[in-house]
Amino acid sequence: MKIFKPSALLALLIVMLISVTASAQNKETYTYKPESQELYNTIVNMDSIYFNAYNSCDMDKQAAIYADSIEFYHDKGGLQTSKQALLDAIKKNICGKVTRVLVKGSIEVYPIAGFGAVEIGLHRFINHEESESPSKPDKFIIIWRLKNNTWQITRVVSLH
Repeated sequence: MKIFKPSALLALLIVMLISVTASAQNKETYTYKPESQELYNTIVNMDSIYFNAYNSCDMDKQAAIYADSIEFYHDKGGLQTSKQALLDAIKKNICGKVTRVLVKGSIEVYPIAGFGAVEIGLHRFINHEESESPSKPDKFIIIWRLKNNTWQITRVVSLH
């Protein structure tokens, strides 16, 4: 089985997201149905576990869920490839200041054969220091890897 380079995998995922969005725009309605309900439930649960740790500032739990080879693509902040720098930034800029809220029903999950899954969804961030600023839903893509029965986040694309 051929293994894709991370940049090729990211490009493929962005093309998939664009094609799903374009397909949805060609129809009057779009209803997502997971290919595997079990995988969908697993990833939704992992999303909840991770973001509960994020919202409660459980840095040890976040560190355990992020892969050492994390790539975090932020449309405004750029690319972060250091796990420790990412955790430090979350601790400094997020803890006690920001809460993530998932947009109910927005998660889509797609399997990646032999690797894990892609999660696509919408979420909002409540900035407790700027509460007068309404938060709009933002898109995100998370690449989950299943290795030795453990799910980890390997790639994140955060769009605002």
